[in-house]
Amino acid sequence: MKQYTTWLKTAAIMQLITALIHATTLFVTLPTNNETEKQLLTLMDTYKFDLGAGFHRTMGELLLALSACLCLVCLLGSLLNWYLLRKKVEPEIMKGVININLVVFGILFGLTTTFAFLLPIILSGLIFLFLIFSRLSINRTLKVQPKT
Repeated sequence: MKQYTTWLKTAAIMQLITALIHATTLFVTLPTNNETEKQLLTLMDTYKFDLGAGFHRTMGELLLALSACLCLVCLLGSLLNWYLLRKKVEPEIMKGVININLVVFGILFGLTTTFAFLLPIILSGLIFLFLIFSRLSINRTLKVQPKT
């Protein structure tokens, strides 16, 4: 098995790619195929929910906020992993960081598998897979290193 750094770099690249792909979808308007879809998209952009405390948002605005959060989570994961790898942080600390990544991106993969479509499922699945490989290979790195 390769070094954990190779797998973590690959996961970080996938996190960045996912963030960029998803960010581009924030600026694209979906085409409608029929009258029902047109009506649905019109309602998503015009009907405002009363969310209390003076907040009135459309479903489109709520979806935009959630979509932006996905981009930001992937970007944060990517930048953090790259930064820590570049600083050559101790493998014991990286093990904890990878574990946190696994929890966050494992939940993300579960949610996208349940509620999304093929592209986000594939992208989040690859991130999760490379993080798993990184976690498995860091155990070998820690076993080989002598403790001081």
